Amino acid sequence: MEYRHLGRSGLRVSAIGLGCMNFGDAAGEPEAFEIMDRAVELGVNFFDTADVYGGPQRPDMLKGYGTSEEIIGDWLERSGRRDEIVLATKAYQPMGLGPNDRRLSAYHLKRACEASLRRLKTDHIDVYQMHHVDRATPYEEIWQAMEQLIAEGKITYVGSSNFAGWDVATAQMTANGRRALGLVSEQSLYNLTNRAIEQELIPALEHFGIGLIPWSPLAMGVLAGRPKNGEPTVRRALQSQPYERFSDQLAEYEIFCAELGRTPAEVAQAWLLHQPIVSTLIAGSRTVEQLEVAVAALRVELDAEALAELDRIWPGPGTAPQSYAW
Repeated sequence: MEYRHLGRSGLRVSAIGLGCMNFGDAAGEPEAFEIMDRAVELGVNFFDTADVYGGPQRPDMLKGYGTSEEIIGDWLERSGRRDEIVLATKAYQPMGLGPNDRRLSAYHLKRACEASLRRLKTDHIDVYQMHHVDRATPYEEIWQAMEQLIAEGKITYVGSSNFAGWDVATAQMTANGRRALGLVSEQSLYNLTNRAIEQELIPALEHFGIGLIPWSPLAMGVLAGRPKNGEPTVRRALQSQPYERFSDQLAEYEIFCAELGRTPAEVAQAWLLHQPIVSTLIAGSRTVEQLEVAVAALRVELDAEALAELDRIWPGPGTAPQSYAW
């Protein structure tokens, strides 16, 4: 396993992180325990979840589940391996039906953190992440709440997720004004099929020394390659539109991967690991085998020529303002 600093912090995390969104949904407790046991054996020390995980995730969901955190808490209690992992979770999504059971008010953050601690059966969260932007709550209030949680020993670092570049800048400059460390990480959608964050978010992260944690590195399985004839999988029907949209690129991509002697899933994750801004990537594994494929990506070497060919097949948007004004 390779270990990297989480942004500019002194904390070192495994380059492959375990995404636990599927626990309680696509993976039951026995399967989740097996995946977590194998993750530690492979040297994975970054475990990422959220209070809302444990069932289907929808933008308009009325209430989250808490199941993923509960499964991790049961595993921590059984395994006794709390001090071997960097535990990350998130808050923002609704966890109740009340008007204050969501978003990033100081009122909700205090209660959400304490509820996560109970479910996780631990006394501290290593990286507490704002799951989405709450532009209705001032960052002075958010940072006051986070600083209080840090002072109480309930959290250690703060990260963001699904922020725009200007949200990161606003949050970090507010923290700087309070002489606080601020954000150490940003978790965002990033993969070969979706490179939009290269335009403005990644330059912001580089400027402030904030580590990137890509989620959906395989674009919900699309970058694992097109389905073979007769191959049954749960998600193929849901992915029919992306397969059609990227049909020509996937054909070229699969030929390129075959020439490298690597699977498409390995190459897609290896490409992310070759991006200097990436601290750790989220492998949202539903099986031990999927986790092992992610770890195998660490052994894939992509030279300058290979990276250029991937840029040709999957072009990025460029960096602002040059991308649109020059």
